[in-house]
Amino acid sequence: MATPRNSPYERKVPSPSPRLSTLLREAKWLALVGLAFYLGLVLFTYDFKDPGWSHSSTEAHLRNAGGQFGAYLADLLLYVFGLSAWWWTTFLLFVIWSGYRRIDDEEPESRRSLLIAAAGFLVVILASSGLEALRLYSLKAALPLAPGGMLGIIISGAMAKALGFTGATLLLLVFWAIGFSLFTGLSWLNTSEYLGNALETAFRRSRQAWENWKDRRAGKMAMELRKEVVFEEKKRLDDQPPVKIEQPVLEIPQSQRTEREKERSKQAPLFENLPDSPLPPLALLDEAEPETSTMSAETLEFNSRLIERKLLDFGVAVKVVAALPGPVITRYEIEPDTGVKGSQIVNLVRDLARALSVVSIRVVETIPGKTC
Repeated sequence: MATPRNSPYERKVPSPSPRLSTLLREAKWLALVGLAFYLGLVLFTYDFKDPGWSHSSTEAHLRNAGGQFGAYLADLLLYVFGLSAWWWTTFLLFVIWSGYRRIDDEEPESRRSLLIAAAGFLVVILASSGLEALRLYSLKAALPLAPGGMLGIIISGAMAKALGFTGATLLLLVFWAIGFSLFTGLSWLNTSEYLGNALETAFRRSRQAWENWKDRRAGKMAMELRKEVVFEEKKRLDDQPPVKIEQPVLEIPQSQRTEREKERSKQAPLFENLPDSPLPPLALLDEAEPETSTMSAETLEFNSRLIERKLLDFGVAVKVVAALPGPVITRYEIEPDTGVKGSQIVNLVRDLARALSVVSIRVVETIPGKTC
């Protein structure tokens, strides 16, 4: 007699604990990691001299790092798929990556997603084998059969006969792109948009870097030009003869009348010899105090060079040949360069006064007996 589904007598199978389920998932993930490394190792160390599935060998020493089983496995995969057998390693790595993302997830993986990924991988490896046999037939590689393997030869031969080499290549590329998208979940539209943004960003940054380089180069050239100008100006100033500085006469010479009146008594009458002398005696006047505050030679030299530089800033080349300090006014004798008009300096009086931080400057264009 059949027992009803909801019968209390039905025997229930106890479900594993969550911790045990996690440990089982980790064990499966570690087994896949080991299998992926083993498969890549046997394919990488494949040697045609080792005994294999497609041929026999009398070599006693195995060169394959996976042993005899690894040599047979590598020979079988390379015979069937050619170099496209490496896609099996890629498939295992993809499964490992997906399993690592879900290693702590208690929800079972979707069977539909696994079937779609497996179908996509099958399309990828078949299309890759066909392309390898169709376009890489002259590849020099140690393979048990030929590039593309047995499946590649069959697929490429049939498609090339029906569509031609170019048509078959185009169709196989389309199949490979579709299979790769189903296998990895990659969206080619999003990828193309991402690549476009990356190229645009790289172009923009490259152009900005080029502009920055040109700016730095122009800055360096301008700096070198400024250094040359400063060097030439310094050389020109150093090569000039020193400014002739005439110190002012601090002692006022006495007139003959003063000397005569000093010999007389200082208590002379106010109107002595009134009918013959209309002027009072000089003894009534106080003597002028001697001028002691004068400009130093360094200051006069500095001001002379400053006048030359300021006028040169306005495009007027001159040379200060002499400086004559006085109690109130200091006179600088300026010799214009060849082709410089005196009116040019006269028109720059206010600008020169402002540049030299003085109240006013008076320019005398013509000095009798001098070319200054």
